[in-house]
Amino acid sequence: MSLFAIGDLHLSFGADKPMDIFGPKWQGHVEKLREGFSALSDGDVCVLCGDTSWASDLKGALPDFQFIESLPGKKIILKGNHDYWWTSAAKMNAFFEKNSILSVSILHNNFYPYGENAAICGTKGWFYEESRGTEHDKKLIAREILRLEASLKAAGDREKYVFLHYPPKYGGYMCPEILALLKDYGVRTCCSGHLHADSLRMAFNGLWEGTRHLCVSADGINFRPCKIL
Repeated sequence: MSLFAIGDLHLSFGADKPMDIFGPKWQGHVEKLREGFSALSDGDVCVLCGDTSWASDLKGALPDFQFIESLPGKKIILKGNHDYWWTSAAKMNAFFEKNSILSVSILHNNFYPYGENAAICGTKGWFYEESRGTEHDKKLIAREILRLEASLKAAGDREKYVFLHYPPKYGGYMCPEILALLKDYGVRTCCSGHLHADSLRMAFNGLWEGTRHLCVSADGINFRPCKIL
């Protein structure tokens, strides 16, 4: 059993959202994803770091989740800024059960054990693009900090691996609240997505205060899930 991560699948089987507007890398990206996932086995786990489907509601997202279901491995999903279909955990779980989406689980105010000693934790995160005024920003950050800390606390003494949509460090930008949590909880690795095309040049991949940071945006890793463990 291996642990993988990939972000920003941007599937649109039920919507007219061609991804080649982000550049030639995205041409035929669904087949590239299928090929990339072929390296996984059914016992592997892959965390999808947000922006999974362009659909505006769960019904519209069904063809995208049917595609995900067809891929090998168990998938754990978290919310991205374009996941407009996202609703309550209860509604999503009921939807998955009704439509036989059996390989997908939701990461939201919780964690998932991995192996004997590791834990999969995470939340959407926060990014400067969200800025809309000081008070609004404070509320957004506070909400995401609570969600991430709830996930980390629930994991107990396990080795913690965090998955976000927004990168907590990017170029000259940092989200100190999230970086502080990663340090305080001794997080081994933090994976994030969100970045595409030219912005990938500013992605931070490396060690920061004891945590290894990886950008796993689909186009940044050639649509092949990145092996974490």
